[in-house]
Amino acid sequence: MRIAVWHNLPSGGGKRALYDHVRGLVARGHYVESWCPPTADQAFLAIGDLVLEHIVPLDTIEPISWRALAARLAGGGSLIPATLKALDRHSQRCAQAIDKGGFDVLLAGGSLPFAVTGLARYVKVPTLLYLQEPTRQLYEAIPRLPWPALDSKGLQFSAGRDRLRDAVVVHGMRIQAREELAGVRAYDRVLANSYFSRESMLRAYGIDASVCYLGVDTEQFRDCGLPRKRLVVGIGAFIPTKRIEVVLEAVAQIRPAPPAFTWIGNVAAPHYLKQLEVLAERRGVDFTPYLAIPSEDVVRVLNEAAVMAYAPRLEPFGYAPLEAAACGLPVVAQAEGGVRETVIDGETGFLLGNEGQLPFALEQILDDEVLARRMGEAARHRAESTWSLSAATDRLESHLAELAGMGGR
Repeated sequence: MRIAVWHNLPSGGGKRALYDHVRGLVARGHYVESWCPPTADQAFLAIGDLVLEHIVPLDTIEPISWRALAARLAGGGSLIPATLKALDRHSQRCAQAIDKGGFDVLLAGGSLPFAVTGLARYVKVPTLLYLQEPTRQLYEAIPRLPWPALDSKGLQFSAGRDRLRDAVVVHGMRIQAREELAGVRAYDRVLANSYFSRESMLRAYGIDASVCYLGVDTEQFRDCGLPRKRLVVGIGAFIPTKRIEVVLEAVAQIRPAPPAFTWIGNVAAPHYLKQLEVLAERRGVDFTPYLAIPSEDVVRVLNEAAVMAYAPRLEPFGYAPLEAAACGLPVVAQAEGGVRETVIDGETGFLLGNEGQLPFALEQILDDEVLARRMGEAARHRAESTWSLSAATDRLESHLAELAGMGGR
C-alpha cells in the first residue's frame, strides 16, 4: 500500500505509537510518506528518520499583536478560533499534496492543542484516524468541568472581570468542541487504543471507534535476569496528572522500612519535581528521579526493580505497564482507565479499588519473591503473546488494507 501519514504530536505516548506504526508498516514493505506542521515534535522519535516527511507551514499568532493581547487578557480562550482556522488552512495544503501523491489511504495521528483537525474533510482517499483520546479538558473534571457557571460574587469588579474572561474561554471551547466533532466524524474509520478510550469517544463524539491495541518492543524491553532489589519504580512525565506523590506516600507507609523509590520521566515540571523531592525527604523515602535517560537505562532499572506502581487518573492506555511486563516486572495499579485491559489482577500484578490499598499491595510483592517471580513470568509471557510490536502492526495493517480496498471517496 501507499500510505500517507499526518500528525501534530508532542513527545510522549502518542508520538511513540505513531513512530512504531510507521516503522512496522515500512518493515512490511509499504510505502509511507508523512506530513506535519512545524509544531510537531521533531526530536523525539522523529518520523522523518523513517520516511520522507514534509513540514508544512502553519500560520501562527504574532506575540505582539491585538490577538496575543486579547489572549493574555482572556486566559487564552480568544486564540482558539484563530488557531483552528490556521490548522484548517494547513490541512487543506496537506490534502492537496496527499491527493496528488496517488496514495491508497490516509493514516492520521492526533493533534495538539486539539485532538483532531479537519484534514479528512479535504482528502479524496479513504481516511483512518488513530486517536489516543478526546480532548479531556472539554469532557472531564480535571480538575473542573469548563461548563458550570462560576460562583457569583455580586457586583464586585473582580466578579465582572472573571465572568467576562470565563465567557470568552467557554465560547472558544465550544467552538473547539464543535470543530473537533466535525473533524472526527469526517474520518471513514477511527481507531482507539483501548475499550476505555472507545467508550470515551462514544461519550464525547457519539462515534463507534474500533479498538486497535498498541504494542511494545519486546526485544528491547526484556527480562535480563538481573537480581531484583527492594525497589519500587514508576514511569511517566513528572507532572501532577501522573500522581507520583500518591505512590511516594504509599511507599512511605511500607514497614518495617520504606523501600527505595525510583521514577523515570521524559519531561518534568520543575516545581512539581522539587515538591516530590521535598516530600520524599520529609517522609524518609530514598527517592531517585531519572529525567530523559537513555532507553537502555530504562530497561536496566525495570530489571532491577521488584514492582512497578502506576497511579494516574483515567489514563486511556498507558505504555508503562506494558514496558514493565515485557521486563518481567509485576504492576500494581488503580483499576481505572486502560490499565484494566493490560494488567491481569492476581496474575500479572494487582488492580486496586482505591489508592488506600496501594501500600499493602506493594508490600505483598516486595515481601514474597515467589509471588513476584510468578507474576513477572506471566507478565512477560503475555507481553510476548499479545503486546508485541509485530502483533500491533498486524492489527493496524488489517484496518488499513480493508480501507484501501474500498477505493477513493
